[in-house]
Amino acid sequence: MSDRTAHPGPALPGEDTVPLAGLGPSPDPPSWVPPTNQPPPRHYAAPHLPRALEPYPPPGTRPMPAYAPAEPGRRRQERGKVSRWVWPVVCSLALVVGGLAGALGGAAYERWVSEPDGAGRVVGGLENAGATTEPPLPAENGSVAAVARQVLPSTVQIVAEYDGQPEGATGSGFVLDSQGHFVTNNHVVADAAENDGPIEIVDQDGNRYDAVVVGRSPTYDLAVLYVEQSPGLPPAALGASRALHVGDSVVAFGSPLGLSSTVTAGIVSALNRPVSTGDSSDELSYINAVQTDAAINPGNSGGPLVNLRGQVVGVNSAIATTGGSVQGEAGSIGVGFAIPIEQVKLTADQILRTGQARYPVIGAKVSTSVASGARGAQISDVLSGQPADRAGLEKGDVVTAIDGALVDNQIALIVAIRSHRPGEKVALTVSRGGEELTIEVTLGSEVG
Repeated sequence: MSDRTAHPGPALPGEDTVPLAGLGPSPDPPSWVPPTNQPPPRHYAAPHLPRALEPYPPPGTRPMPAYAPAEPGRRRQERGKVSRWVWPVVCSLALVVGGLAGALGGAAYERWVSEPDGAGRVVGGLENAGATTEPPLPAENGSVAAVARQVLPSTVQIVAEYDGQPEGATGSGFVLDSQGHFVTNNHVVADAAENDGPIEIVDQDGNRYDAVVVGRSPTYDLAVLYVEQSPGLPPAALGASRALHVGDSVVAFGSPLGLSSTVTAGIVSALNRPVSTGDSSDELSYINAVQTDAAINPGNSGGPLVNLRGQVVGVNSAIATTGGSVQGEAGSIGVGFAIPIEQVKLTADQILRTGQARYPVIGAKVSTSVASGARGAQISDVLSGQPADRAGLEKGDVVTAIDGALVDNQIALIVAIRSHRPGEKVALTVSRGGEELTIEVTLGSEVG
């Protein structure tokens, strides 16, 4: 598929300011796009920055100009850009997602994750699947070449149906374990999965294997694939993004523009960067991203971001661009984003156990209508009987911090909440009528 564009939180319009008909075009801010590849005449979608951070274009499609309407007859909107009028809807739904179904607590969550069944699922999840965390290279390694030799055999190209074309989308992935499971971005395989289209894994030697989707998470833009007759490829070692520091060297692997087994190197530019990617309210992903200047381009989506010890610390998912063009696709400008490996492991574990992924919700809607210059995320509605309601959160409250970490805007709040697990408790610092309160909320959950 294609890479997605990312959207920064602050650029979102207020939900009470957006009559669709009255919204005019805006200048093209940077957008976040996912990196995916496709062979000619396919187009390799690249990751972009969101307008506020924009979503990725679909695999094999070109990013559309900002706020441009979708082409007539196209089954779904281009993933590269999101019109401003979508944001109020996005912000309203982001913390609710399904409303009454979001009240699953810790005990129910534990029961849910203990159900083993289905093709490619694993009793006991990731722990029993043969994944490895042992760093293959010494701590003193400073060689990108050594990292490449270690990780390339574990990196694969993903070829999937898109828009009716059997090989219409191309992305990247890596070997998760010794049982035939692979990780990639959801947006690489979403179209094929929704239409029962073919998906193939292509290894470093060009061998192709039919794959099935074990489960997908549009919320975190992740998918786990399974090859029944395991090709015996070496699993990539899983590291920890929490051990990263700004300035650390990292290496990106994948198939940019269809060029398989491509390696690029750079540094960690920033950590915990709140990024939103997607093209509609039901396909938005929120990422507490690792930012890197390692070149990530269309076709890199789903590939591993690796430290110098040869451990995967993230999954390449989005890039920032200075704007899209109908005539050409965006490429790297040195601002790429990866999903932290901790989130990847959690989501993969859920999928291996049950075929589904869950994400935490509080049962409240958040708006963008905070006073100019003010920080925080304003609660526009609280759903009756949901976690936020039970905890005492009220309409009009402005959340300024979560677990002591400052919240600048609505995207930062959503990302912070989704960095937790369903059933966990979070402490929200709230401004209400000039007073500062601390409200503890037990997170519910939704499938997605």
